[in-house]
Amino acid sequence: MKIVIIGTAYPYRGGIATFNERLARQFQAEGHDVRIKTFTLQYPSFLFPGKTQYSESPAPADLSITRSVNSCNPFNWLRVGRKVRQMNPDIVILKFWLPYMAPCLGTIARIIKKNRHTQVVSILDNVIPHEPHFWDKWMIDYFVRSVDRFVAMSESVAGDLRLFTSDKPCLLVRHPLYDNFGTLLTKQEAAAKLGVEPDKTYLLFFGLIRDYKGLDLLMRAYADSRIDKEAVKLVVAGEFYGNEDKYNALLEELNLRNSVIWHTHYIPDEEVATYFSLADLIVQPYKSATQSGVTQIAYHFSKPMLVTRVGGLPEIVPDGKVGYVTDVSEDAIAAALADFAANPAPERFTKGIAEEKARYGWDKMTNAILNTNTSSI
Repeated sequence: MKIVIIGTAYPYRGGIATFNERLARQFQAEGHDVRIKTFTLQYPSFLFPGKTQYSESPAPADLSITRSVNSCNPFNWLRVGRKVRQMNPDIVILKFWLPYMAPCLGTIARIIKKNRHTQVVSILDNVIPHEPHFWDKWMIDYFVRSVDRFVAMSESVAGDLRLFTSDKPCLLVRHPLYDNFGTLLTKQEAAAKLGVEPDKTYLLFFGLIRDYKGLDLLMRAYADSRIDKEAVKLVVAGEFYGNEDKYNALLEELNLRNSVIWHTHYIPDEEVATYFSLADLIVQPYKSATQSGVTQIAYHFSKPMLVTRVGGLPEIVPDGKVGYVTDVSEDAIAAALADFAANPAPERFTKGIAEEKARYGWDKMTNAILNTNTSSI
């Protein structure tokens, strides 16, 4: 089939770019013709909270990626829509994660569909954003009405979609494994690369640091007196997308300055394996969530996890089988960390992780997208 993915890809960085590129590779492996139309402008700089939107890694040589879409120029949307319509693809795939993108993607989709051939499928990261605004409902509704079929990656997102449409088909497919970050190193190799001691137990908070991800809860939980700060270290690896002053204040308040290892820059793809190879437990103390790519990196590297009971996280991290599911509170997180610190052997979760990770193949995602006879969930 002829497939066009419209959305984030190289030279942009981040989880959505990684997802779209990995999805394109899976389609190519299955024999399909895949093109990616990415942005010339993804976000205006004043809307982007990080240091840069761009990757420093080399361009992928195995993918057809064209920079075409300006997210805030309606004349560009008309041009892109007409160009893709003329390509006459069988399927156009839109990743949706933010209402800001709804006017752009929704307009492009409407124009493409005038060829009366192309099916528009949207993979939903979120429907309702983590940080809502009063205009979200109108934008989301505009986007939803432009799409033929949906793929949701958690039950909570599928439920949010039903607030906007009751009849459009939607399949539930869990976020596939991120298996594109290389192979597991020994803990000794990872520790040497990161300049830390290999004989400690390491808790890893990984990814962009935003308020809803609960790093403040984790820091307060980690300060619990049951956790030996000499033996158990917390590694924070990711770029701040917000005010970092409150975390620095917490370091002083909780006397954690010598116990938390800060690598607060964007972690390029080439370094992801090093951090996960060092880690004994991946900690996601989120205050709200839908699903998370971090869990699928953890599964790839066969690492146990601690997640909070929000969104779709408990659906993909069975409590006691691959780690811990806790309430969203520092006391509950602290109790789980203390249990792990007392018995930090990740091997007790090895069997459960192996069983669960087998559920998350990319072929399940491509099958759902290609299935034109989808039924509503």
